[in-house]
Amino acid sequence: MKKLGISVLIVILVLGGGFAIMLGIMSYSAEPPKSLGVTDGRLQACPNSPNCVSTQSQDDQHKMDPIQWNGSSQEAITRLAEIIAAMPRTVIVAETDDYLRAEFTSGLFRFVDDVEFYVDSVGHEIQFRSASRTGYSDLGVNRKRMTEIVNRFEAQATP
Repeated sequence: MKKLGISVLIVILVLGGGFAIMLGIMSYSAEPPKSLGVTDGRLQACPNSPNCVSTQSQDDQHKMDPIQWNGSSQEAITRLAEIIAAMPRTVIVAETDDYLRAEFTSGLFRFVDDVEFYVDSVGHEIQFRSASRTGYSDLGVNRKRMTEIVNRFEAQATP
């Protein structure tokens, strides 16, 4: 009976370790989507999976409100870059006067999320999209992160 319990424990540990290794390989092998960026004032649409949020989505699962902004595009991008640079495991990979893209890496399995911002100077809004590269569910991580960034951005707003 005792031998059976130890055998079951070993099987569980081996399967759990294999699963962890598989997740690690998935996260390191995932390349950024080629379709990132702005096309005709629009960021890429979210997939059907719940691991994405976007200000340009229409459905409740993915939709978030854009950030209202009245300053210059460059001022908005500079502020966003400062906020993002202060966050852990983050790299800014592209930045122009009206666009910023960053990669956020999770602590445990090193999953990468692609986060984009587009400053719409005509609509006086900052549009954004945050999506996981791999997997299906992110347990709300992208929405939580974007809520934190929006709150930090709005807290720094000048009167």
